Amino acid sequence: MSNSSSITQFLLLAFADMRELQLLHFWLFLGIYLAALLANGLIITAIACDHHLHTPMYFFLLNLSLLDLGSISTTVPKAMANSLWDTRAISYPGCAAQVFLLVFLISAEYFLLTVMAYDRYVAICKPLHYGTLLGSRACVHMAAAAWGSAFLNAVLHTASTFSLPLCRGNAVDQFFCEIPQILKLACSDAYLREVGVLVVVVCLAVGCFIFIVLSYGQIFRAVLRVPSEQGQHKAFSTCLPHLTVVSLFVSTAMFAYLKPPSISSPSLDLLVAVLYSVVPPALNPLIYSMRNREIKDALRKLITGYCSEEMNCMLSFA
Repeated sequence: MSNSSSITQFLLLAFADMRELQLLHFWLFLGIYLAALLANGLIITAIACDHHLHTPMYFFLLNLSLLDLGSISTTVPKAMANSLWDTRAISYPGCAAQVFLLVFLISAEYFLLTVMAYDRYVAICKPLHYGTLLGSRACVHMAAAAWGSAFLNAVLHTASTFSLPLCRGNAVDQFFCEIPQILKLACSDAYLREVGVLVVVVCLAVGCFIFIVLSYGQIFRAVLRVPSEQGQHKAFSTCLPHLTVVSLFVSTAMFAYLKPPSISSPSLDLLVAVLYSVVPPALNPLIYSMRNREIKDALRKLITGYCSEEMNCMLSFA
């Protein structure tokens, strides 16, 4: 029998026992992590440097890229270090910090995606009021509300989870610390308090999801009334990246937390965790830039400008 006061570290789930597979996991995650850093960094820099992209949609996209950078940096570097050094340990404060940051960043991303749905709704359904409803001050307030609500949510969950007495060891069945796996270690009569908090948050999440669905219902109705096919295509092209990101985010998270216990296994839980915590931050920049001419043009100017500057520096030293 162990309790939370005697636990100084947790043991995370290893991806593999064979040393060769551990190193393969390290290099695979390193490639994904560097790709996510590069892609999100380019999106942030392009939006910040190009005044043509200083609009509400790209302001929210910049915030989304910041959150993606934070979320993938919360889980992947520690998993890479554990694989490289052949260890499973994470300290108690490190685990608590990981839970806090992950809940904060994922909650903020979900709230921000809800705000972005509202942005697309106003842009397509109420274009004449777009400048009024989504002025610079309103955008800052909505983004701040998303970040602030997520911060409070993370504080509530982290304090509630790590105040529980732990009676079932310190082995976490996941490659990072997350609340459901910590609750499995709690005494059976103590985890109900955190379950009550989870119910409140689930209700809030369902409310955001309904808002997104209703917003897109109105958007599709408005787009289908556009007489020209070119106008319909332009309207859909501004919405499809956001809808794809929302679908990826919601579907992977729902499968992770709502899948039947009968099909649950450590290997499946591991795969699903990678899908919802690692894949979206790496794919989101590609989804938003693939069909977006403005982002492509800004990235092209950014890269060509950097290359020409480097060339000038080389010529000056020659």
